[in-house]
Amino acid sequence: MTQDAEINPCHVLSLKLAGSDLAVRPQDPSPLSPAKVLELAAADWGKAAAIAQTEGWRWAGVWAEDRGARLDVRACLEKQGCYLLLQTAVESAQPALPSHAHSYWAAERPERQLQDLFGIRFEDHPDPRRWARHQAWGEAEHPLRKDFPAAGTVSGPTPPDKDYAFLKAQGPSVYEIPVGPVHAGIIEPGHFRFLAVGETVLHLEERLGYVHKGIEKIAEGRDPAGLARLAGRVSGDSTVGHAWAGCMAMERAAGLEIPERAASLRGILAERERVINHLWDLAALCNDVGFAFGYYQFGRLRELWLRENREWFGHRLLMDRIVPGGVAADLAADAAAKMGKSVAKLRRELDELLTILDANSSLEDRFLGAGILSAELAAALGAVGFVGRASGQCFDVRRDAPYAPYDRLQVRVPLETQGDVSSRFWVRYKELRAALRLLEALLQSLPAGAIVAPWIEPAADAQGFAAVEGWRGEILAFVRFAPGNRIARYWPRDPSVVNWPALEKLVLGNIVPDFPVCNKSVNGSYSGHDL
Repeated sequence: MTQDAEINPCHVLSLKLAGSDLAVRPQDPSPLSPAKVLELAAADWGKAAAIAQTEGWRWAGVWAEDRGARLDVRACLEKQGCYLLLQTAVESAQPALPSHAHSYWAAERPERQLQDLFGIRFEDHPDPRRWARHQAWGEAEHPLRKDFPAAGTVSGPTPPDKDYAFLKAQGPSVYEIPVGPVHAGIIEPGHFRFLAVGETVLHLEERLGYVHKGIEKIAEGRDPAGLARLAGRVSGDSTVGHAWAGCMAMERAAGLEIPERAASLRGILAERERVINHLWDLAALCNDVGFAFGYYQFGRLRELWLRENREWFGHRLLMDRIVPGGVAADLAADAAAKMGKSVAKLRRELDELLTILDANSSLEDRFLGAGILSAELAAALGAVGFVGRASGQCFDVRRDAPYAPYDRLQVRVPLETQGDVSSRFWVRYKELRAALRLLEALLQSLPAGAIVAPWIEPAADAQGFAAVEGWRGEILAFVRFAPGNRIARYWPRDPSVVNWPALEKLVLGNIVPDFPVCNKSVNGSYSGHDL
């Protein structure tokens, strides 16, 4: 074994798989660099996941693509900032693969989604119930197959999904409490089915997918600018993160390097998105436990930054500011100076709020010990972002798999280990402060030059993969180009996909009235899940 093989997790796993008599063929050079690609026989799909799990790889996502007579399937693994894509193919007529869910909890729902959207049967899957279909199409219809129309085939209202087989429990003291999918507020629809004894939660089961939008289907045939706009709408509060990941994947497919100034401006946009969303989450957590002062103050600070976004970049939420090849809005010198002052002012206000928050015993009483997600469980679930980092999972794409402009910056990754609502509150607060430091560094070193590079049309079948640290955590994107500068396949993965299952675990043993604050401490995106 060479020295490089000893230190590179991808090489180590390749050797492990080859040594286990699996049919493995590394694609070298990788068509999806910097991610490595290992091609497997379909029969070895499950065995490869089992070996990867024992080697400490995190399971991050799976997607498929209709290539006519075959379906290509890829699963994304990560370890120490290295991304590895396992790839195989199955016949389109009767597609079947061994399930990864026996090795990785995180694979359970995404495999059910592929079952619904592509018709892939995952052998020995622990839960074969449909996940994304919701009665919107028939058992033999699979919307991500090429022969399925983007507009669908159903006329009239979709029948209610009233027969979904939620887990049942028997006993005179067990109560079943349905919540949603329509909620008493402006949040998106999602259903939560509780089993409780008195007020203590015995079991929680989520049912999502009510706002399935067909993002992957309607991406087909778009040009790069159109895909960037669509990516920015996967989850509206993460428009910068998803647009950046989608554009980076397209740029890698095209072999395009964006200007240094454009990379720095993307970093500024991403950190402002992080600050604004963390402020709003801190406000909402305070509101959920009746601490109105904190709600008003964090909400006020968020609103000020939203107005600055509108003034300096032309959009409060920064939508459509990231485009293929760079950014659509520059930052004038006077605006950069004003932003530096705004960063300093926010830091002073946060210092004042910290004293008040620390002195509030009622806030502490509701946060401490509520909704505990242990480090072991967070690792097993593959939790990312502030949910993972509040439970000891110290991973951040900006630091561990750096991309411009973060490859020249020192990225501090706050970490908590208690794993409760309090930890998720304070990780957000510390990440907010770390984002302010990054904004100052980006403003001080903002290079001159162009903000967008001329687009280079990719060759037909060119592919790209990207990982970006959004404010919720790791965002992934894959693209493949068709002839004529059009998108053949786009797959985005929001961090909520792997974080939503954590809510089902951390709420167990808590009382039902604490569910809202436990839920808000995770704050999964319905839209980011319901592609």
